Amino acid sequence: MLRRSAALKLALAEDAGPVLAVVDACETALRAGKKLIFCGNGGSAADAQHLATELVIRLRGSVARNSWPALTLALDTSAVTAAVNDFGVEEMFARPLRGLGQAGDVLFGITTSGKSVNVLGALRAAREMGICAVGLLGGDGGAALALCDLAIVVPDTDTARVQECHITLGHAILVLLEDRLVS
Repeated sequence: MLRRSAALKLALAEDAGPVLAVVDACETALRAGKKLIFCGNGGSAADAQHLATELVIRLRGSVARNSWPALTLALDTSAVTAAVNDFGVEEMFARPLRGLGQAGDVLFGITTSGKSVNVLGALRAAREMGICAVGLLGGDGGAALALCDLAIVVPDTDTARVQECHITLGHAILVLLEDRLVS
């Protein structure tokens, strides 16, 4: 298990291009006064919350910086459950994104399968709104891949291995972003 996880991460490290493209998009958004928005289900919702917190609070204690605007769409249980009840699961993240997002923001849709209908709905809404849609995906990217402006696909279908890579990729993106914005 550890060797497989490590091998996936090493394979992803072979091509830094997708990670750097995501960092570029995030840097552009934050320098323009925009925000980073995250969504995902289950463990991916936890990753979304984790990464948003790293931006709002801090990533590294050794780096003195201000709080940066970020949020996760999975955190507000009242909004999530109302959206599902009133509009269906497909609108669970799209509905609040339409109210909270704006052109120039960056949305991270995190899905290990690339098939999560609520993440797909958010990616579609992001496209309609001029929000850069970033996918942290697994497998072959699924239907989400076609809805992303930028995507990093972990080439595995084991949910746990994909999630391990997603949080590592998220941390790598945020460290590089922090290095650019603080220096």
